[in-house]
Amino acid sequence: MGTTQPDGLVERMQSGDLDAFEEFFNTFKRPVYTTALAITRDPFLAEEILQDCFVKAYRVRDRLRTDVSPLPWLQRVTTNLCYSRIARRRAIMEPLSTLITNVVADLTSRPEQVVESREIIEVLQRGIDALPPKQQTAVILYYLHGYSLAEAAEIADCNVGTMKSRLHYALKALRALLPAERRAAAPGARLVTDELP
Repeated sequence: MGTTQPDGLVERMQSGDLDAFEEFFNTFKRPVYTTALAITRDPFLAEEILQDCFVKAYRVRDRLRTDVSPLPWLQRVTTNLCYSRIARRRAIMEPLSTLITNVVADLTSRPEQVVESREIIEVLQRGIDALPPKQQTAVILYYLHGYSLAEAAEIADCNVGTMKSRLHYALKALRALLPAERRAAAPGARLVTDELP
């Protein structure tokens, strides 16, 4: 997964072309904001982090690589900014349902299953909020953004085995929150209860 950049965009930005920087921002702002929102659960803080991330990108534009997408680097800067802000400001955060619906499968149309799945979603939202930051980042990158293990590891600045381990322990913690009978009965709990990357 990754947003591709138009040819020559970073080079134009490095030469001082402000239109190129605006194009750079518009090309990559959505995945950066999505990551910031998923981690902080605060739209205003996510917007601040988005701005700070691109200010940093502009400041170090001469050091950006021109042969690969800058998105993994932008995502790494974003996650670092998020956790440093959260450490300074522990706010009550709204859960992000998009993340949960990618961890569990789509809700079915049968009312009893929808209720069951909603209960599971609430449990999992609280569980993801309680994960250690590195495990939470792994879940967000892998399940929300759909990055491969290798891509998620690059963004998180760790090796693939470490990323796989973080996902394993995150899913183990989330699985422990679900009673056994709900794990078996819930239409959508498949990803969380059975599949490890």
